Parts: sequence; structure tokens; C-alpha cells
Amino acid sequence: MNDRVDEKGEDIPPEGPPLITSRQEFAQAIRWSLRASAKAGARRILWVDPDFADWPLGDPELLQSLTAWLRQPMRQLVMLAQNYDAVPRRHARFVEWRRSWSHAVDPRTPEEVPASMHPSWALDDTSVCVELIDRVRWRGRCTLDVRQSRLMHEQIDAILQRSSPAFPVSQLGI
Repeated sequence: MNDRVDEKGEDIPPEGPPLITSRQEFAQAIRWSLRASAKAGARRILWVDPDFADWPLGDPELLQSLTAWLRQPMRQLVMLAQNYDAVPRRHARFVEWRRSWSHAVDPRTPEEVPASMHPSWALDDTSVCVELIDRVRWRGRCTLDVRQSRLMHEQIDAILQRSSPAFPVSQLGI
């Protein structure tokens, strides 16, 4: 996705919007978005998907990046999904990791949005945007565009306002 690296071996965010053309590139895009958000000093990251079944949530590199980012003060990961049924089955490592970070991870579910209208996005409060446009063919794009980020936030903010907490850390919701 991005062949340029800095002196630490980390990806330099792309100048143009790289395209996502495969499932593997989508996973790379999610990892890239987390690194770019951390470099930009983002305080809030928003992940949106119908069920997060196909996200690389159990990926050790992703969890390591999330941990490093959440260790910074005032950081929050907000997740919005129609349901989280697939997460415990497909991402056991993430479920275990989340127990330690439940104070900083806010999973939510919308009250009225059908799953067919639920996008697959990774956004932050700066300019990082990952958008999976075609879930069947794994087509999407990554951008570092403040305007695009604002537009995407405007689309999802109303849904977030009418969402409720979901995916409790324990089965009893305690």
C-alpha cells in the first residue's frame, strides 16, 4: 500500500488516496490508519462496520499499536456495529485484550440503521479516513483529507447520537 518509510521504518502517510483492492490491503489500511492517527495526535478513533467479522482485530501488530495509542492520555476508541456476535468467535485475542482497555473502548450499536446501510470506516478526529466501499470485492480507499473526514463524521454522528452501549466486557454486562 505504501512503499515509503521514515528513519524508524514506519510508513510515511501517502500523499494521495491509495486504493484498497484486496482483503489483505484492507487489513494493512486499518493498521496504517492507526499508525497515522497516532502520528497525527488523534484523541478519538471511530471504527464503523456492520459486525467487524472481517476486520483484523486479533492481529498482534494492530493490538500492539492500539495499546501504544491508548496509553496516551485522553484517548478513546469508539466502535459502532449493528451487532458484535462475530467478534468473540473470530477475534478472541481482541476480546481478551479489551478486558484491560474497557475504560477506553466504547462499543456501541445504532438503534435504527439497517445493516445494509452500515459503512465500513476507520476515522479519527484529525484527517485519517479508511473507507471500504465494496465489501464483496474488497475495494476501498485511504485518505488524509480533513474535508473528507468531516463529511464522514457528519454522516455517522447522528447515528452515534442515537446509539447505545453494546458488547459488554463480561456476559453479565458487569
